[in-house]
Amino acid sequence: MTFKPKPTKKKVATTYKSIYIREDLVKQIEKIAKENNTSFNNVIISMIEECLKK
Repeated sequence: MTFKPKPTKKKVATTYKSIYIREDLVKQIEKIAKENNTSFNNVIISMIEECLKK
């Protein structure tokens, strides 16, 4: 499965949370971000939003 992050959104109200992520997952996410010219954070948010779709 190939994951494609959504384009970066305009600024909206946000909250800061910290999470622990395995190093191997971080490397995979960083690779996706680099391939799509976006941020690590945008990839994570895109993944979460995709998983939470009803």
